[in-house]
Amino acid sequence: MSHTTLQKKKLIARVSRLKGQMEAVERALEAERPCGEILQLLASVRGALTGLTGEVLDDHLREHVLNAEDDAARAEAVEEISEVLRTYIR
Repeated sequence: MSHTTLQKKKLIARVSRLKGQMEAVERALEAERPCGEILQLLASVRGALTGLTGEVLDDHLREHVLNAEDDAARAEAVEEISEVLRTYIR
């Protein structure tokens, strides 16, 4: 069973919190709140997204690299991570 399936409830809870944070940004913009307040909300969203990304990445490394069935599976998992990281750091 996939690590995202095993951690589904916790990951969905994180996504729900992210949605709530994004809605707070939208409400702040609609209410014409000061830019400093909006930037603080955006920083919170980014932190939450980074935390979610880190958790999924950590679980991926442990399941698909550290505990890979064989060298071919390990190489495939490393390639997947490499592609994601190239996209992430652009």
